[in-house]
Amino acid sequence: MSLPMQEPTQESEDPINEENPAEESSEQASQEVDEAAEKTTEEVEIDPWQALELEAAKWKDQAIRTAAELDNFRKRMSREKLDAVRYGNQSLLEELLPVLDNFDMGMQAAAQEEGSMLFMGMQMIHKQLDEFLSSQNVEEIPTEVGGDFDPKVHEALGQEASDEIDEGKIIRVVRKGYRIGERLLRPSNIIVAHNDEAADAPSSDQ
Repeated sequence: MSLPMQEPTQESEDPINEENPAEESSEQASQEVDEAAEKTTEEVEIDPWQALELEAAKWKDQAIRTAAELDNFRKRMSREKLDAVRYGNQSLLEELLPVLDNFDMGMQAAAQEEGSMLFMGMQMIHKQLDEFLSSQNVEEIPTEVGGDFDPKVHEALGQEASDEIDEGKIIRVVRKGYRIGERLLRPSNIIVAHNDEAADAPSSDQ
C-alpha cells in the first residue's frame, strides 16, 4: 500500500534562498546614486584644451612673479654693492675727523702770521685734505652764524643770550659737521641764540 504524495507547502520552502526585499532596494538605490555621480562627473569634466590653457596661464603667472623677484634681487644687490663702495671707508673717515679738528685749530693759530712759511705750508696741506675728502664723497655741512637750526644735521650743545641774533638761530659753531653722500657722518655742534627779553619782561599780573 503506497502512501499518497504530499505537496510541499509554502512553509517548507528554504528561507535561505529567499531574497530580502529591503536589501535589494538598498542595493538598487546605491547603484542609482553611483550612476548619477558618474553622470555628474562626466557633465562637469573640463575640456582638455581648456585645462591646458589654465595650466599654461598658471605657469606664465608664476614665471612673471619669479622674474620680478629676480629683478628686485638684482637691484638690491647692485644697491648694496654701490653702498659698499660709497660708504666702505666710513669708519676710517670718522676716525680722521678729530685730526681735521686739531688741524683747523692749528690753522687758526698760524693765521696770525699769514705771511709765514708755516702758514703757507699748512694751507697747502689743508687743500690736499679737502681734495681727499671730496674724492671720498665727503662734504662739510653748511653751518652759518645766524642760520636756522636743523636737528637733522645740527646738535645743539647749549644756548647763549644774544641781542643781535634771533632766538633759536645759530650763534656759534663749536665743531664742524660732515656727511658722506646722503649719510650723516657727524653732526655740527652749535650754540643756539636765546633772547632773555621775554624772561626779563615784567608779568602783566604785577
